[in-house]
Amino acid sequence: MASVVEYKGLRAGYHCGYCDSKEGKASCGMWAHSMTVQDYQDLIDRGWRRSGKYVYKPVMNQTCCPQYTIRCRPLQFQPSKSHKKVLKKMLKFLAQGEVPKGSCEDEPMDSTMDDAVAGDFALINKLDIQCDLKTLSDDVKESLESKGKNSKKEEPQELLQSQDFVGEKLGSGEPSHSVKVHTVPKPGKGADLSKPPCRKAKEIRKERKRLKLMQQNPAGELEGFQAQGHPSSLFPPKAKSNQPKSLEDLIFESLPENASHKLEVRLVPVSFEDPEFKSSFSQSFSLYVKYQVAIHQDPPDECGKTEFTRFLCSSPLEAETPPNGPDCGYGSFHQQYWLDGKIIAVGVIDILPNCVSSVYLYYDPDYSFLSLGVYSALREIAFTRQLHEKTSQLSYYYMGFYIHSCPKMKYKGQYRPSDLLCPETYVWVPIEQCLPSLENSKYCRFNQDPEAVDEDRSTEPDRLQVFHKRAIMPYGVYKKQQKDPSEEAAVLQYASLVGQKCSERMLLFRN
Repeated sequence: MASVVEYKGLRAGYHCGYCDSKEGKASCGMWAHSMTVQDYQDLIDRGWRRSGKYVYKPVMNQTCCPQYTIRCRPLQFQPSKSHKKVLKKMLKFLAQGEVPKGSCEDEPMDSTMDDAVAGDFALINKLDIQCDLKTLSDDVKESLESKGKNSKKEEPQELLQSQDFVGEKLGSGEPSHSVKVHTVPKPGKGADLSKPPCRKAKEIRKERKRLKLMQQNPAGELEGFQAQGHPSSLFPPKAKSNQPKSLEDLIFESLPENASHKLEVRLVPVSFEDPEFKSSFSQSFSLYVKYQVAIHQDPPDECGKTEFTRFLCSSPLEAETPPNGPDCGYGSFHQQYWLDGKIIAVGVIDILPNCVSSVYLYYDPDYSFLSLGVYSALREIAFTRQLHEKTSQLSYYYMGFYIHSCPKMKYKGQYRPSDLLCPETYVWVPIEQCLPSLENSKYCRFNQDPEAVDEDRSTEPDRLQVFHKRAIMPYGVYKKQQKDPSEEAAVLQYASLVGQKCSERMLLFRN
């Protein structure tokens, strides 16, 4: 099945939620009836995001608070001191029932995609930009089926949708390349990555003593050091080479048999045909209402089942289970956190060919002391690493948007190493290289090569695929039937935003 979208154009001047600017937010959006995971992967690598079935892209040089797509590199990720605190806090709670005293102001509790999505979805609910997706679905199926029956007949090539287009292979898309820009940060702007990491004085003294003993007794330095009263734990097996605990070690540390609590994380496909999703829907919905009212102060009457379903249970992504993909397949999922038999948090995620993409998190405010926003992000990073073991190209964790001008959203930059997407050339740039520029200007082009351009820019708009009057045709054919000049402007704007690859694969619905 091909992706089918209805482009709705530019929406500007609506309240941002991050600042009091009169300019407001500006974004372009489209309704997606259906979307392949590869098309969505390519779109988020061009700055798009989804909220339910609405897919939108901030107009970065117009919006009041530019939203930069941010991704973490889980394979190189090492938890920070504050991350370890959160994981140890969870372990103590599970093992002993210990509830920490006081609040942790330096640890954000909200979702990695929280406010950006919530604000845009509030707008989507108010705008009259729906399309008849049921009728559209039937029309697309009928068109594709009739095309298959007539494919043997000789017809003009430009009027036919090629089989290669409909059956696009999942692995055809490549992630954007990272750009390495080697500059030493200004004083106070972060660590100098060209220098070795700092070490504690105690570790340096131990290392010196070990080297001295090795010189004195090369064959038996281990025994000599231990004989002086140093415990054997200072000398772990050589394979571990005194490395710090991994993220997995910290998360899955064994609990005592008489542990106070039991935590279970379940991955459930977002589908009412899935029995586990269906049976947990009522409890999950109640948790969502409790979260929205307590954390975002939403009126209860704005947190109905319709809003919940459209926002967090409706996804345009078509589930795919290719043999070379992860065991759970690709698509949209709810990662449910069950504590002692009840759901206390739900992370909404998309599993795509190259990444796990965080969509939203809602949790029980009664458990805010567990820093569930941070904890769930660390679990999702570990989950990405797990999926990578079978599917090697799946190696990134997308955290939504990074908004440098909003202090509340800057915490996403703490999950290192991470990259920001250049809003002009769509290449990934290490966040350390972006921060100095963002201190000087809200909107920045991160790619420092002045000659670089968007490599997937729309160069042949006539090849764009249009779905019109139950027929699929290239834009070159469609435009000959149109007289409205504004129609061409809208289609060309869409083509420039989705890029050449997606414009040739996705079907742009026009009525």
